[in-house]
Amino acid sequence: MNTEILVTGGAGFIGSNFVLHWVHSGKGRVINLDALTYASHLGNLDSLAGNPDHTFVQGNICDAEFVANIFATHKPKAVIHFAAESHVDRSIVGPDAFLKTNIDGTFTLLQAARTYMATLSEDEKKAFRFVHVSTDEVYGTLGPDDPAFSESTPYAPNSPYAASKAASDFLARAWFHTYNLPVLVTNCSNNYGPCQFPEKLIPLIIANALAGKSLPIYGDGLQVRDWLFVKDHCRAIIDVLEKGRLGQTYNIGGRNQRSNLEVVKTICALLDELVPSSPHKPHNQLITYVKDRPGHDRRYAIDADKIERELKWKPEESFETGIRKTVEWYLANGRWIEAVTGTAYQQWVSLNYADRKSQS
Repeated sequence: MNTEILVTGGAGFIGSNFVLHWVHSGKGRVINLDALTYASHLGNLDSLAGNPDHTFVQGNICDAEFVANIFATHKPKAVIHFAAESHVDRSIVGPDAFLKTNIDGTFTLLQAARTYMATLSEDEKKAFRFVHVSTDEVYGTLGPDDPAFSESTPYAPNSPYAASKAASDFLARAWFHTYNLPVLVTNCSNNYGPCQFPEKLIPLIIANALAGKSLPIYGDGLQVRDWLFVKDHCRAIIDVLEKGRLGQTYNIGGRNQRSNLEVVKTICALLDELVPSSPHKPHNQLITYVKDRPGHDRRYAIDADKIERELKWKPEESFETGIRKTVEWYLANGRWIEAVTGTAYQQWVSLNYADRKSQS
C-alpha cells in the first residue's frame, strides 16, 4: 500500500513512532494532526524535517469544522486514530479532559469520516479504512490465574481513562454497524520504547534513576502488565490496516508479562551496566514504595492469537531486547528528556505524588 493517510495524535508517543515507521518504510504520505498537548513533542519527528511525505497540522479533533476541512483538503485514503488522553493517574485527577478528547473527539472524527466517505467514488469507498487504536484496559483486571484478554472478553473498565476508551470503542463499533463506516479496532497492551512521555512507568524510572531521584513503586509493585515494544505495535497496526477484516477487533500484545517491580529492577540493572560511572549505583537502592492509586488494576494480559493467526503478525522484540533498546535510547537522548520535563511536568509530578508517602 502506497497512499496518503491521516494520523491523529502523530506527535505523541505511539503516534510519532508510527508516523516515522510509515514514512521511512516508503508507505506513502502522512497528514499528521495533533493538538500538541503536554504529551506531544514535535522533536519526535525531527528526522522528517523537509520530507514531502510528512505534513504536520496542529488542531483539535473535537473541532468539527476544522476536522471536516482536513478531510476535504487532503482527501486521505485511511485514518489511523491515536489521539487520546491516556494517563490513568491524570484521569483520576481530572476526568473531564478524558471524556472530551476520547469520547467527543472520537465522535467528531467518526462523523467527519462518514461525511467525507459519502463524497468518494465506489472504488474509493471500498479502499477507505478507519483504524481506531485502543487499549487492553477496557477489559478491566485479571486474577493471577485468569486467561488473557481475548477479543470476546466483556468490557469492564475500572478507571476514568479506561471508561472513556471503552466508550470510544463502542462508538467506532456503532458507526461500522449503523453507517457502514469501514472501521477496525485494535486493543493493545502496555507500550514502551523511544519518545514515551516520562509520566509513564518506564521512562519515569529511567529519568529519575539518572537524576538520583526516588523510584516510586505503587503498592507492593506486583501489578502485572503485558509489555509491547512500540515498533512491534506499529507493524501490527499497519497489518490491521492493510489486511484486517472490516468491523473486527484485533488484540495486540507482546506476550511479555512482567510485574512493575520486575520492570523497575530490570531497568536498574541495565543502568548499572550501561552507566558504570553513575554515582547512584546500585540504582535499585532508589526504589521507594508509595501509596497505591485508587482502583489500580492488578493484572493485564493479551491473547494475541487472532492477529497472529489471521494477519501473520508476531512481535519481533522480547522484553529483554526491547527494554535494552529503550534504556539505550533514553541514555542517548538526554536533551529530549530535558525538553519534555519542564515546569508543567514537574508540577504534575509534585501533584501526583504529594500524598503518596513512602511505605518503606
